[in-house]
Amino acid sequence: MASAQEIIEKDIPATLQQKPELAKDINSVIHFNITGDNGGTWTLDCTKTDGWVTKGAEGTPKMTVTVSNDDFVKIRSKQLNAQMAAMQGKLKFKPMDMGLAMKLAKLLG
Repeated sequence: MASAQEIIEKDIPATLQQKPELAKDINSVIHFNITGDNGGTWTLDCTKTDGWVTKGAEGTPKMTVTVSNDDFVKIRSKQLNAQMAAMQGKLKFKPMDMGLAMKLAKLLG
């Protein structure tokens, strides 16, 4: 099973290379705060044309996404519905920017 790190460092950049319009759509800095085993912090910077993902928190995020490694993997593999996870408090967006969260969902879906 993939880890959040693999999804963030490999899958997301691969998706953005295939669909650069997603980066243009998001066009902001997002921090991923992954908790639990294999957790960590990553920065997704969609204001750039490449090198979107870096380890650690860089720059001023428009949104910080906090979720456990296990739940992130489940959301990615569609075993857990992102909206349900958000309602149950397993997936947190700070600040809660629904528009940006929906754009992010397209990237992760």
